[in-house]
Amino acid sequence: MIDTLAVVETPEGIALQLRSAGALPRACAWALDFMIRFAAAFIAATALGALGASGIGLYLLVLFALWWLYPVLFEVLRDGQTPGKRVMRLRVVNANGTPVTWLASIVRNLLRVVDMMPLCYGFGLVASLTDRQGRRIGDLVARTLVVYAGAPLRAGALPPTPALVAPLALRPAERAAIIEFAERSAQLTPERQQELAGLLGQLTQAQGTVAVQRLHGMATAYVGRA
Repeated sequence: MIDTLAVVETPEGIALQLRSAGALPRACAWALDFMIRFAAAFIAATALGALGASGIGLYLLVLFALWWLYPVLFEVLRDGQTPGKRVMRLRVVNANGTPVTWLASIVRNLLRVVDMMPLCYGFGLVASLTDRQGRRIGDLVARTLVVYAGAPLRAGALPPTPALVAPLALRPAERAAIIEFAERSAQLTPERQQELAGLLGQLTQAQGTVAVQRLHGMATAYVGRA
């Protein structure tokens, strides 16, 4: 499946664009984590083998930690990234773009047993290839996403709107706020843009998309762009 763009809206009205990862990069991340766990298990077996029966018990605890605790602890405590995911620049997040929680991480990793059936992640691969956001069964149940860990959103350029002289004289801080609104409009949903512009009805003398466009025009005039 081709990697896709998942768009989620925060309670503040900011539209987050998350690139959900497909099956191949996720498989590479899993393989890297598997090699790390295998190496750790081999070292533990060598070190604990000399302890006899007690060493076997300790070794079983190590295997449990490597298989079950390893992904959960890394996902929750290390910004959604196991070492393999970090190398592949992937991250686990909740479906709404927020950091993955303990419960969600535990659920998605417990259901890995189902994804692995009947052989070689058969169910998980089918689910990933048929889901628009590349989610396996564990992600669907836990409501999580595996996304590319990109740079944080930053303010962009002003929208290409003709300059418009404001009908009122504004203080420097107020002009700066309008410029910032215009720069960040691309990160806001249209509904949120209109809501914010509606608060300045006395300035824009309009509502809806017209009010938004007028604020963009004023921002253009304030920065001196023709």
